[in-house]
Amino acid sequence: MRASGRLVLVLALALAAQAFYLPGVAPKEYADGEEVPLKVNKMVSSKTQLPYPYYSLAFCQPPGGVTDMAENLGELIMGDRIENSPYLLESNVPIGCKVLCTAEQDEKTTTLFQKRIKQDYRINWILDNLPAATKKTLVDMSGAKSYIYETGFLLGIVDEHGKAYVNNHVNMKVLYHTAQDFYGRRIVGFEVEPQSIRHGPFDASNPTAVPETCLRPVQWQEVDPEAPEPITFTYSVEWEYDPVKWSSRWDVYLMMNDSQIHWFSIINSLMIVLFLTGMVAMIMMRTLHADFRRYREMETQEEAQEETGWKLVHGDVFRPPALRMLLAVLVGSGVQVAAMTVITLVFAVLGLLSPANRGALMTAVVVLFLLMGLFAGYFSARTYKMFKGTDWKKNTLATATALPGLIFAVFFFLNVILGLEKSSGYVHFPILLGLIAMWFGVSTPLTFFGSYLGFKKPPPENPVRTNQIPRQIPEQVWYMRPAVSVLMGGILPFGAVFIELFFILSSIWQHQFYYMFGFLFIVFVILAITCAEITIVMCYFQLCSEDYHWWWRSFLTSGASALYMFLYAVFYFFSKLDITSFISAVVYFGYTLIMTMFFFVLTGAIRSEEHTSEL
Repeated sequence: MRASGRLVLVLALALAAQAFYLPGVAPKEYADGEEVPLKVNKMVSSKTQLPYPYYSLAFCQPPGGVTDMAENLGELIMGDRIENSPYLLESNVPIGCKVLCTAEQDEKTTTLFQKRIKQDYRINWILDNLPAATKKTLVDMSGAKSYIYETGFLLGIVDEHGKAYVNNHVNMKVLYHTAQDFYGRRIVGFEVEPQSIRHGPFDASNPTAVPETCLRPVQWQEVDPEAPEPITFTYSVEWEYDPVKWSSRWDVYLMMNDSQIHWFSIINSLMIVLFLTGMVAMIMMRTLHADFRRYREMETQEEAQEETGWKLVHGDVFRPPALRMLLAVLVGSGVQVAAMTVITLVFAVLGLLSPANRGALMTAVVVLFLLMGLFAGYFSARTYKMFKGTDWKKNTLATATALPGLIFAVFFFLNVILGLEKSSGYVHFPILLGLIAMWFGVSTPLTFFGSYLGFKKPPPENPVRTNQIPRQIPEQVWYMRPAVSVLMGGILPFGAVFIELFFILSSIWQHQFYYMFGFLFIVFVILAITCAEITIVMCYFQLCSEDYHWWWRSFLTSGASALYMFLYAVFYFFSKLDITSFISAVVYFGYTLIMTMFFFVLTGAIRSEEHTSEL
C-alpha cells in the first residue's frame, strides 16, 4: 500500500509538472474540396502594446461584408477581434498564385500603413483554431539547423533608408494529417511566409489572371503617402502531409522559446528557495528550542521570576491594531485572490485553460474572482471580529468594493485611453456594464453572505488576557524598524517567483504563449510556504525586541514582495521592451499596477496567524 501510494504521488507530481492540455475543441475533418474558413484577428506589436483590428487598415474586404465571430468574455477583455476574411482555401486544393483584390489607397490609408509597418505590427490569422506562424531557421556554431515558430507574420518591412514596404503576398502552407479511419484531412499546422511584391499589370476582368510578377518578383511594394497607389494582394496555398497527430498539433507553438533554459531557470530557482526556506525553518526550530529550554530552567529556579524576550509582551500581543477594518479588508481580499489563483491554476494544470481555448484563461480569472467574494467576506468578517470590531456592515461593504473598485478604476482609465486610440483592446460600454452587473449582482451578495457566516461564528479565543494599559515599546535597533524589516522580509518571497515572472511578462508583453502551468503551480506553493515562513521569522524577531505591533507587519512583510515585483517590471520595461510612446508606457504601467495590487494582497494574506499567536 505504501509503495502504491508513493507511485500515485509521483504520477501526480509528474502530471503537474507537464501541465498537459486538452485542445478544447473536437477535431474537424475536411473532405477534399471542402472550404476551410480563414479568420483574421487583431494586429499586435511589442513596440506599442496597442492592438488594432485587422480591418483598421485598407485590406481586401470579404464579399459579404465583415462579420464578427462569436467571442467570450476573456477574448473581449484581451482585445481579440476575430472576423471573417476574403481568402478562399479548399481542402487539398493547392493554389499557385491568386489575386485577392486590388485595394485602392489614398494619402490617409497609406500613411497609416506606413506607420504600422514602422511600428513592427504583426498580423494574426486563424485557420481551424490554429494561429498562423512564421517558420524561422536557426543555425548554431556547429552548423546544425533548428526551427522555431513565431506567431503571426510581419505587416511589412523597412529598408536601411527608412522606406516602408507592405507584405502584400503570402505563401501559405497547410499541414494536414490523415489516416485510414478518417473521412477527410485534419489540419495540424499553418505556416505563412509573407512577401512584398510590386505586381505588374494583369487583366482584372479575368478571375484566373495571374500577374507575371507573382512568379518572378522584381520590386517590393512601397507605401509612400506622397505617392499613394493601389495595392494588389495575392496569395498561394500549399497542402502538405505531416505525421504529427491532431492532439499534438499545438506542441510546435508551445515550443517557441528555448524550453531548456526555461526548465533550468525554474529548477534552479526552486532549489535556491527550498534551500533558503529549509535554513529559515532550521534556525527557527533551534532558536525556539533554546528559548523554551531557557524558560523552563528559569521556572525551576525561585530567584528567576522575571520574564524576558517575547514572553514579556504576552499581555499586549493580541491588542487590536490600528486601522483594523482596513487590515481585515486586505486579509479578506487576499484570501479571495488566493482562492481564485489556486482554482485557476488547477484548471490550467488539467488543461482546461490551454492556449487552444482562446480567452478561457481570462474568463476563468474574472468569473472566479467574482465568485470568490464569498471567501473574502467570510475571512474579512472573522478577522474584523477577532479585532473586536462591531461595524460589520461597513466592513463588508468595504470588502466588496475596495479591491474590485481600485482594479475597475484603473481598468476604466486604461480603457478610455485605448478607446481614444481606437485600439481593439477597448472594451465597449455594454461589456463594462455587464462586468459591473456581475460585480454588484454576484460578487457583492456573495461577500455579504460570507460576512454573515463569519460574524455568526464566534471569534477565536486568545490564549492570554490582554492588559488594559499598553506596554511601552523600547527603542528598536535600525534593522528592526518597520520600514527596514518589511523591505528585508519581502526579498525572499520575490526570489521565489522572479524567474517565472520573466516568462509571464514575456508572454503578456511580447505576445508569446505561456504554457508551463505545472511549474507555475509548484512555484505558487513555494511562494506560499516562503511567505508564511518569513512572516513567522520576522514576527518572532519583532516580539523578541518587545515590539508587540505585529499585526500590520505580518501582512506587510510578505506583501512587500509586490514592491520588488513592480521594480522588476520597471527594469523589464527599460531592458527588454522597445516602447517609446507615452500612451504605450501608460498602458504598460497601468496593467502592471493591477498585477501588483493582486500580488500585494495575495502574498500579504498568506500569513500564519495561528502559529504566530502560539508564541
